[in-house]
Amino acid sequence: MSASETGLTALERNWGMVDRALEGLDDSAIAARPNDDSNSIGWLLFHKTRIADRFVHGWCQNAPQLWIKDSWHAKFGLDDDSDNTGGGWTKEQVAAWKVPAKEVLIGYYEAVKTAARDYLGSLSMAEFERELTIPPRPTASIGALLGVLVFDNCVHGGQIAYLRGYYQGMGWFV
Repeated sequence: MSASETGLTALERNWGMVDRALEGLDDSAIAARPNDDSNSIGWLLFHKTRIADRFVHGWCQNAPQLWIKDSWHAKFGLDDDSDNTGGGWTKEQVAAWKVPAKEVLIGYYEAVKTAARDYLGSLSMAEFERELTIPPRPTASIGALLGVLVFDNCVHGGQIAYLRGYYQGMGWFV
């Protein structure tokens, strides 16, 4: 198994867990925050999907992100800032943001998953080792950045799964 296949396998497992965590949740459960210092399932899904879109399109392929190209930003009630992934938002910004309907969240998530699968499935070793300079970050290979993407998606996917159990109880992931 190649390194990019390993990364894709980790993402697929995470996506499968998140898909199951979203099953049966309504818009209010997706938008709920357990307290003022926490994010909602909707915000977490938005953020992890934005990170993947920016990685696959903006960084690795130097192509327009689906966020802008397909006008997802408008469906999320946000501007077309390609760097706005939700990272760095204050708790006041998180509280003020209206989480879009579940079908909008899932529509963007599914579109980005498909694009990520296509890109990672076609990634050659030379491309995997290609170095990118993305200020203010240090120069890194696509492979190293894939590690960051997998880490970010696993962290936030786990948070989504935890909140699913917090709101709905145990036994949903069997």
